[in-house]
Amino acid sequence: MIRTIVVDDEPYACKALLTLLKKHCPEVNVEATCHSAKEAEEMIGSLKPQLVFLDVEMPYKNGFELLESLAPVPFQVIFTTSYDQYAIKAIRFSALDYLLKPIDPQELKAAVKKASELLSSSSLPGQLDILLEKLRQPAALTNRIALPTMEGLQVIAVDSILYCMASSNYTTLVLKDKQKLIVSRTLKEIEEMLEEYPFLRIHHSCLVNLNEIKKYTRGEGGTLLMSDGVEVDVSRSKKEMLLKRLQSGK
Repeated sequence: MIRTIVVDDEPYACKALLTLLKKHCPEVNVEATCHSAKEAEEMIGSLKPQLVFLDVEMPYKNGFELLESLAPVPFQVIFTTSYDQYAIKAIRFSALDYLLKPIDPQELKAAVKKASELLSSSSLPGQLDILLEKLRQPAALTNRIALPTMEGLQVIAVDSILYCMASSNYTTLVLKDKQKLIVSRTLKEIEEMLEEYPFLRIHHSCLVNLNEIKKYTRGEGGTLLMSDGVEVDVSRSKKEMLLKRLQSGK
């Protein structure tokens, strides 16, 4: 059984989650429900949970601030949130899990399964560092990103990415050190995560780091020569945007 605490300032949200956990996740043993960050701090300190479901939006101290006050965090975290685009982007950037309210039972089961597999993992401190760094400086570009791989999680520098290639529900990242990293994120998800950075989708299956382009050769859509010597085709529909970005230097 996974020792668990649920933290949410809305009692009905707690009740709804408890009902779902009882029905779909029998391996989860909820030892306490907390309706404030202060109450959660006390319960986490005394009960030493393995897993915490943590609401992002709470009065006085939100879920992120609670985690920061508890650091280092010796348990797995699954965030719960109503749609908050920036918070979700920060969570995804750090490869932590979140559930969007109202919570979908299948997504809940998948998140609990992932958390149970990571109970002995040492990757959480690094992920939380990235999350808090992203939240503290919303206008600044964080140079680290955490990505889920077949082996677990890998933290890399954003500017170490040359280009990303789609492969069904996975994406292959080609890095400056010639390493190829297969991550369990679609290219669309990677594109959304990197939209504030100098990356551009140049056709349906390729996203490139604009700073790593060495040459553009004209053609129907054209061809890019990347810094590792690889040539990549540009789709006709992306040509105008590519040239505009290259000429503007952004």
